[in-house]
Amino acid sequence: MPSPTSHIIFFFLLMATSTVNGAENEPRPRARDLGIAPGVFSPGPRNAITDVAGVKVGHTTIREGDAVCTGVTAILPHGGNLFQEKVAGAVFVGNAFGKLAGSPQVEELGTIETPIVLTNTLAVGTAVEAVVAHTLHQPGNETVRSVNAVVGETNDSELNDIRRFPVTRDHVLAAIRSATEGPVAEGTVGAGTGTQSFGWKGGIGTASRRLPPQHGGHTLGVLVQTNYGGVLMMDGVPLGKELSRYSFAPTPAQTSEAPRRDDGSCMIVVATDAPIDAKGLRRLAARAIYAMARTGSSYAHSSGDFAIAFSTSTEVRSHHGATALRSQSLLPPEALSPLFQAVLEATEEAIDNSLLQATTVRSQGRTVEAIPIERVKAILKQYGRRP
Repeated sequence: MPSPTSHIIFFFLLMATSTVNGAENEPRPRARDLGIAPGVFSPGPRNAITDVAGVKVGHTTIREGDAVCTGVTAILPHGGNLFQEKVAGAVFVGNAFGKLAGSPQVEELGTIETPIVLTNTLAVGTAVEAVVAHTLHQPGNETVRSVNAVVGETNDSELNDIRRFPVTRDHVLAAIRSATEGPVAEGTVGAGTGTQSFGWKGGIGTASRRLPPQHGGHTLGVLVQTNYGGVLMMDGVPLGKELSRYSFAPTPAQTSEAPRRDDGSCMIVVATDAPIDAKGLRRLAARAIYAMARTGSSYAHSSGDFAIAFSTSTEVRSHHGATALRSQSLLPPEALSPLFQAVLEATEEAIDNSLLQATTVRSQGRTVEAIPIERVKAILKQYGRRP
């Protein structure tokens, strides 16, 4: 079996031979390359969660033979010691058929004190252990004896031999240590390596919005791990129906094709530099879950749909061990509406990017195809979305 180091090397080789957005072989488009630009606000320069200053993202992609197809994605709210300088955070649960380790303490205290890690269902325990180890070994944390690791998941077992426990502590630590503030790889990469959505290959997607000065001038970014079903909508166009691939579609009597999945999960991470407390962040996270409806989600029985939101603003950070009174400057509730609009737009576009950037994967005797770009273009034109 290849060593953890070989997986890490594979990842960097993949990045060196891909576009910055993670597409393999020929570059695949992002939503805006097809004229899909949800909403009214403009994106940041990268159109990624890393447009929020200080936020970092890292991936480890794991492929072993024809059975292992999984990975890890790490999101760091800032590059310092998160345990000593906690960010304000919140969680909103759309449907709790899933695992989000650390969420009770986030809800109770309104803070996030570790990197946020996404991976597969059976790797949550390993990822928690790795995040705790990372935190304990940071300078300044020598006396720390309790760490609330935040780890989410989706189930990639149709393309990944999940029972083999292929994700190791080293894979998680590599994702954390490789995290950068630059462009974010999307599609079949990191925690999105083995996922699928709407009958097509899903994966990692990201997008951002920058509010104009009259609405506060704040930046908001979203990263998604898509692995859920429904009837795909993109730019208001019923792509799922037009492509005849959607949940609950009638299956011809004489066919060997497996039924389309209507379950799965979606993990959403929302970052903003706006000074918002935990209560406001929970409301922001809720809108991210609502945005899934724009893409055609049916929020199925066995779908674990979670959103984690945090603010990078120093106004709302908590310093470990601090007991003195301090003042804060917070956005009033009345000022949140532009951010609510921004998170709806960015989440929808991030989900679109996760599908458009994904590549066809063959693993465990199954093939999950990437959504066909030329057919998507034709359908968008049919509906008047392209010239």
